[in-house]
This record gives sequence, structure tokens and C-alpha cells, in this order.
Amino acid sequence: MERMVGIKDVAKHAGVSVGTVSNVINRPDMVSEETRHRVLSVIDRLGYVRSESARQLRAGRSRIMALLVLDMGNPFFVDVARGAERAAREAGLRVMVCNSGQSPSEEAEYLALFAEQRVQGVLLTPADATGRNIETFRRHGIPFVLVDRVAEGATECSVSVDDVMGGALAARHLVDAGHRSIAYVSGPPELNQVRDRREGARQALAEAGLGAAALRELPTERLDVAAGRDAGARVLGLAERPTAVFCANDLLALGVLQAMYAAGVRVPEDIAIVGYDDIEFAAAAVVPLTSVRQPAVTMGAMAAELLLEETEERPAGAHEHRRVVLVPELVVRRSSLPPR
Repeated sequence: MERMVGIKDVAKHAGVSVGTVSNVINRPDMVSEETRHRVLSVIDRLGYVRSESARQLRAGRSRIMALLVLDMGNPFFVDVARGAERAAREAGLRVMVCNSGQSPSEEAEYLALFAEQRVQGVLLTPADATGRNIETFRRHGIPFVLVDRVAEGATECSVSVDDVMGGALAARHLVDAGHRSIAYVSGPPELNQVRDRREGARQALAEAGLGAAALRELPTERLDVAAGRDAGARVLGLAERPTAVFCANDLLALGVLQAMYAAGVRVPEDIAIVGYDDIEFAAAAVVPLTSVRQPAVTMGAMAAELLLEETEERPAGAHEHRRVVLVPELVVRRSSLPPR
């Protein structure tokens, strides 16, 4: 295996000191144009790459912003990452995107890695409902912002969407279309987003004079298409089949739609479906999917901006933690329209 080219090799081949090479890389204005060109030519010829880990040790932190989400297979989180990456790039930082897979143990391992790497800050969609992972990570003194989750205290910033309002928008739309029996395919019940969307749906049904029995919850272990297909089969197996299904995200809704299609059940004539997130695939489904839109790109960008604000050089205590709550929007498509 070839040895990695180091800064001493560059200095030797260029006939200058290690300090001069460092100045060429970090403070080029301190070096004459002739020397700078000679050193850069050697760097190019030898293929020298600066050690970022060494730079981090000197600076005390890296130029990396970490983003840890529940599921990078969900296009919603891809859009969150796009927004965060855009804001970070404008500040001269890069984003390291990681996936907890909705696993608290995976989340803990990644948070430990971020501490080891001395990342500048973390954007986090928590998988651990107990909050223990966050409390452990807090000891490292690395700033973090909660994404798609409301901060419960005043110890960190958060950017989220009003999921209670979102759940109410979905249920109210179905009630207005004439539905009185709705299934809620909810995902893992320990997730705050799942609970808030259910609460919103219940509130809307109560406002319409419908009791708790009007909403039947079907939890799933995951928030993906396969779980949605399984939930769709469970809906079809109910003794009293609901006339509509509200899903905690679009991947679940697409899975339910696939299950209905495979069973010959017509959407929306026999059963209506509403999703959540309004990912790109929602509009492109065989039956375009009604969905509650979350401004995912905006959410990621705002979270990154809050983190950058917190990590700026400023007097201790000058940063005020904020909770930003964005407004969802119902996008109506054919999957929930009443038959003409």
C-alpha cells in the first residue's frame, strides 16, 4: 500500500519549510506569488490532500454539520437534507447525512460518532422517545437543533410543522367529503409526529360531532411502503370496512394504495386515501394522492440557519433558543375526491 503524501513531502519537493506550505494552504496572502505557484504545483503533482482531522484538532471543531434523520428512504427527509445542505454550503460548511433507521441504538451510535468527530453542530430528528440519547449528547456541549420535532423546553432550537393542524386538515377534508368511518394508519405509536397527527384527526372528528369510534388506528412498526401494504390488507380484513384511510406519511399511503389496487378495490370510489408529507411520488401515483404538504426544504434550511446562528462567535448566553412551527397545507388530488 502506498504511503499517503504528507505536508513534509510537499515542503521537501518544493524546497520550502513546512510552515511555508501551511501558509500557502491557509494564508496564501503571506507568501510571495512565485513561492505560492511552486508549492501549488508540487501539491498538484504529488496529489497532496490536507488532513481535515488534523485541522479539526487545531481549530477545536470541524466544518461539518451533521444531519441525523429517521429514514433516508423517505423523500421527505431527502428534501430536508437539500434545504440544510443549501444553507450550510452558503456558510462554507458541508453536511454529513446519517440515517438512524428509526432505531434508538443506531441514533446513539451516530451521536457518539458526531462527538468524536467534533462536528460543528447537529440537526436531529429523534428516534429515541425517552430523550436519553439527547441528554447524553448534550454533555458534549455540541449545539443541536431538532428537526420535525418541537423542543419541549428552552434548551435547544427546533423547526417543525404543526402536525395537530395537519391531522385536522386531513380528517376535516374526509368528513366534508361525506366519510364517517376513517382508518388511521399511524406508524410507530411512540413517535411524536404520529401522535400529533392522530390528535388533530380526533379533534376534527369531534368538531363534526363524530365520536372516537369514527377513527380506528392501525399502528405499523415502520413508516414505509411495505408497512403500508400490510396495513392496507388489514383494512380490507376489517369486519366493518372504513370508507377512508388517513396515513401518517405518504409512503404508508402509497402502500395502502397498492394493496387496494391488488385487491380490486377502487380508489376513491370504494375507499378514499389521504397521505402526509406530499413527497414527489404522491402526485405521480397511479391514482394521484391527496396529501398534507410539509415545507421540507424550508424546514431543513431554517434548522441549519438556527444552528449556524448558535455556533457563531458571540458572547456566552447571547443566543436565544427558538421554536419555529411551520404551517401545513392540504393538497387535494383524486385519491380522496368524492365520486361525481
